[in-house]
Amino acid sequence: MPLRLSPRVLLIDPVRMLPSLLLPFVGLLLAGGFSGTSYGFAALGLFGTVVFAVIRWGTFSYQIVHDRLEIKRSLISRSVRTIPLERVRGVDVSTPPMHRLLGLAVLKIDTGASGGEEEGKLDGVTLDEAERLKAVLLRRAHATQEQGARTEEAAGPTAPAEHTIIGVPRRWLLYGPLSGAYLLTPFALVGGAVGLAFQWGNELGVGRDTAWTVGQWLWDRPYLLLVAVLLLVVAMPFVGGLMYAVFNWDFRLKQRDGYLVAERGLINRRSVSLERRRVRGYEVVDGLVERWAKVARAWAIVTGLGDSSTRGQLLPDVPRAVAFQVVADAIGPYQASLRPHPPVARNRRLFRAVFPWLVLTAVAGLAAVFAGTLFWWILMVLALILAGLGVPLGLDRYRSLGHGFDGDRLSVRSGSLRRVQAVVERRAVVGWRIRQTWFQRRAGVFTLIAGVGAGKGGYSAYDVSREQAVNFPTEVTPDWLAPFSEGSDNAQ
Repeated sequence: MPLRLSPRVLLIDPVRMLPSLLLPFVGLLLAGGFSGTSYGFAALGLFGTVVFAVIRWGTFSYQIVHDRLEIKRSLISRSVRTIPLERVRGVDVSTPPMHRLLGLAVLKIDTGASGGEEEGKLDGVTLDEAERLKAVLLRRAHATQEQGARTEEAAGPTAPAEHTIIGVPRRWLLYGPLSGAYLLTPFALVGGAVGLAFQWGNELGVGRDTAWTVGQWLWDRPYLLLVAVLLLVVAMPFVGGLMYAVFNWDFRLKQRDGYLVAERGLINRRSVSLERRRVRGYEVVDGLVERWAKVARAWAIVTGLGDSSTRGQLLPDVPRAVAFQVVADAIGPYQASLRPHPPVARNRRLFRAVFPWLVLTAVAGLAAVFAGTLFWWILMVLALILAGLGVPLGLDRYRSLGHGFDGDRLSVRSGSLRRVQAVVERRAVVGWRIRQTWFQRRAGVFTLIAGVGAGKGGYSAYDVSREQAVNFPTEVTPDWLAPFSEGSDNAQ
């Protein structure tokens, strides 16, 4: 029997339409001089949004029929979207603020076939209905896939129906500002306010001329700008930490019926389910400050996952040892050390980290000698300082390079300001690519890329030697190169 969304969603839809109608309403009221006619048209517009929401609710239905989910819309033209349950790769349940007040949720179904957008979306089901649908969709999808995968190698003993792998303690939320992703929140808020003033300034009584006047007034008083920037810098860890806590509040990673389930969020509580059978590895990420504090984040490498940068997150900032232990328990451990890259890779990183700043230092020094202005002297000193800082940065980038193979999983690592170590199962490798730029040819090194049918599609080991570029693929996928080796032996 076809089901409908909760009628309570009718209280949300008109409110969500208001932002798109606000500008026309304000223009109508201003043009009409706030007359009774203007108010009448505004009221008619509001009534129209309510009627539209009711019609859209009444013409939307969904139901599970045998082995598929059908979502029907018939507002203007009739459409039926059919999602085979065997293609369901994840179910995302979120509760935005208004939905939470009304006891509703948004359920998104990901099949990996829509390029980053969920293939099915039910916006406005009750919390109980969302949990029921989530359990039904995942259970039936898992059962269908198990029937089709009886000939595959067993992945291990059957896990309990639900098991909490880790619940992130609230005190670990203090690590949030270390990631740097949320530190620019104060500047983003100020930039958004400025953009809003320029876009809606006339309707809000603040014209663009006024905004330019205020900007010019501040520009003529640089000390005020400096104070404002310093206040924003001081606010970065506090505002960034607050936003981080809001998004990652009560983070929990669970294993449930063949799925990895990540739950998080304070205002918008979100639950993301990733099919365990489609997980091919993980990425452990840490920045320069995070490494100093010995914390890291983790993402899953999953086949056909839309919006993997958000939906694939397994852990926020946690102690580094905990991160590797959790991904080892949830997905599988990497049990080998990483192999260093040749010394020429170190020289290349030192050159790229130091040489550009030395060039800028020389240019600024010449300009300072001939122009004699203070600006060029300051620029020369700053460039020289940055060139000095490039030495430890280049050395750290070299120390971060590495690749390895433990017999089951391969791993590559690179980066310094944002270091990423990817661990991928051998069965996920679908090809190899060796790339060499002009500068790499002169240095005698290569970039070795393992093609993977999941995640980013390929993971690179930068600046490896010729022997490493040849031997590593042979070690990971010996069967692929065996016919060539046998052919060469027969030729001898």
